[in-house]
Amino acid sequence: MSEPRSSESGFPIKGVYTPDDLPGDLDSRLGAPGEFPYTRGVYPTMYTSRPWTMRQYAGFGTATESNARYHQLLRAGTMGLSVAFDLPTQMGYDSDDPIAHGEVGKVGVAIDSIEDMRLLFDGIPLDKVSTSMTINAPGSVLLLLYQLVAEENGVPGSALNGTIQNDILKEYIARGTYIFPPKPSLRLVADTFGYCRSEVPKWNTISISGYHMAEAGASPVQEIAFTLANGVEYVRAAIAAGLAVDDFAPRLSFFFVARTTLLEEVAKFRAARRIWARVMRDEFGAKNPKSMMLRFHTQTAGVQLTAQQPEVNLVRVAVQGLGAVLGGTQSLHTNSFDEAIALPTEKAARLALRTQQVLAYETDLTATVDPFAGSYVVEAMTAEIETAADALMARVFEHGSAVDAIEVGFQKREIEQSAYRIAQEIDSGERVVVGLNRFTIDAEEPYEPLRVDPAIEAAQAERLAKLRAQRDSAAVERALVELREAAAGTANVLYPMKAALRERATVGEVCGALREVWGRYQPTDRF
Repeated sequence: MSEPRSSESGFPIKGVYTPDDLPGDLDSRLGAPGEFPYTRGVYPTMYTSRPWTMRQYAGFGTATESNARYHQLLRAGTMGLSVAFDLPTQMGYDSDDPIAHGEVGKVGVAIDSIEDMRLLFDGIPLDKVSTSMTINAPGSVLLLLYQLVAEENGVPGSALNGTIQNDILKEYIARGTYIFPPKPSLRLVADTFGYCRSEVPKWNTISISGYHMAEAGASPVQEIAFTLANGVEYVRAAIAAGLAVDDFAPRLSFFFVARTTLLEEVAKFRAARRIWARVMRDEFGAKNPKSMMLRFHTQTAGVQLTAQQPEVNLVRVAVQGLGAVLGGTQSLHTNSFDEAIALPTEKAARLALRTQQVLAYETDLTATVDPFAGSYVVEAMTAEIETAADALMARVFEHGSAVDAIEVGFQKREIEQSAYRIAQEIDSGERVVVGLNRFTIDAEEPYEPLRVDPAIEAAQAERLAKLRAQRDSAAVERALVELREAAAGTANVLYPMKAALRERATVGEVCGALREVWGRYQPTDRF
């Protein structure tokens, strides 16, 4: 008999599962759909009453170009927008800053001020769409710009629906688009929680992300353990800032990857819900059921896409999307087949959305809740992942907190070891990647990628010069002084931040004012 295969998380997958593999307390581990511990889903009816929210991640070049793509996606039937920002915006720099040279509009849209935000959402009914913004260190800045544009169009903050990623801790672990040190960054997150509770109550104030850790090489167990440990840190920070757990926890959301290893991914999502429900009830004393619900967005695994035979990625994305749906996601982004090569073309983005629509409307996935409940293999895997993730979270907290573990490089080191193992398996051929190390072809078909016009950088700089010449510079400076004073004290910084943005302060100026007070994060070489 052949050796058993190992899961992505390292435990063996048996050739046959039987009732003996089910956990003895399965009934209490499962519960009913929409009830503690939410293993079977956070809502009683799940997709039987409505499908998940279908999002497409898009943003490139100028705000005008991205706006045109958003209108195309809405016409194609997408239910929510997901905004990608360029690197300068993610790092809190204006497009005319020397450090931004060569990166403007490249991996997302360039947003420098309220004027760009107006163009980005021109003609889009902000009271009817749900908007997710993948932005972290300056997440509060972009949220306030969105709110200001909505108010200009007669849409109050109470009517806005969406999410900012706003998850700074995973930036120190796996991605690197941080600005400030961890402590003031956590203060900014807590301030955002408090602000949104009063001003934008339906907004999801954070999307605690395992996706980027998974893209860096984290296993499924590492992905949920490190993500949920970060979630605990955010809850602790909000409580320390004086917020009651049930006042902010219902607006927490999460963000995970969906890999091609379908069974383990389904088990991962179910285990994550169970762990979070238990942590919120038992550690933080949450009473509101919504505080215990792990609601999450899923994106299919970009790291598993190949530039070789890119059309094969359509199959990968369909399998990954299927895993997310079977795992009970609340919203889903399916990657375009050409993303390993360049920014998606319009046709590729439409095909990615059609993949979700086929899953929702041509299969029977939406006919019943949690179809894998009671499955010998999935229930055994769910229990195995839960046990392993609990143990890994305990190792994080042995350092004191998730931040303490970050500062000694624990999570980063663990993920790097996993990534190295994966790379070795691919190089040796032990891990098959179709079209890359097996089933290759001699010559690839030509492909014409979407390219970003390099003239965008000069055009953005010209827009900024015009903005600075036309605005009331004294009013901007007064607003920035008030922002610095709030940052140096204990007041919620989002209120003076909004006032500065209304006066047409730029993203770079607002982030620069906070840098002056809070400093920049400088990673040590202990990692």
